[in-house]
Amino acid sequence: MGKLTDSVNELRKSKVKTEVERKLRIFSDFNKKNNKEWFGEMCFCILTANSKAKTAIEIQKELTASGFCTRCLSELRGTIKKHKHRFHNNKARFIVEARKHVDVKDKIKNIADKGVKGQAEAREWLVKNIKGLGYKEASHFLRNIGYFELAILDRHILNLMKEDGIINEKPKSFTKKRYLGIEEKFRQLASKLGMGPAELDLYMWYMKTGFVLK
Repeated sequence: MGKLTDSVNELRKSKVKTEVERKLRIFSDFNKKNNKEWFGEMCFCILTANSKAKTAIEIQKELTASGFCTRCLSELRGTIKKHKHRFHNNKARFIVEARKHVDVKDKIKNIADKGVKGQAEAREWLVKNIKGLGYKEASHFLRNIGYFELAILDRHILNLMKEDGIINEKPKSFTKKRYLGIEEKFRQLASKLGMGPAELDLYMWYMKTGFVLK
């Protein structure tokens, strides 16, 4: 095992472990929430694409799930812009367009099973049907609502994987094949450490940011 695994193991002996475990419980409990809350969390993940998670969290706190479901396009655009978030026009439009799935049975609330296959299929559905969600954002959403077997390959995770020699280069863009290939390497790393992808993601994110966010 390399430097990365040593660092993760050290963090598991620290107070960071308590915060990681608390976050995982929050994600698991989110699975019990209603369809509109799930939609609000999906909108948060739309906002994180090519943008800062902290800013997306502030927007989510202001709008709440209700606002994501009901605010008109101009109001959404104005709120996103006010927080100096990137791509406010597109992000607002993606949110409004995604509303058609909020109250449809077997869509947002019931797209995933607990098994790995179900989670992968749910991600495929999200990428295909929700504008603004790529593989990273769809994986992020599924993790936040309690499904822990997919990798969120954001820049922090990719940088650490490159620094540790797990990948040769950090992709500038993702095809499905490339994403799944790196995800498998991430999953293998998690397995070596005796944890799931969701848990490893939180430790690695902390290593780059100093925070355990969602």
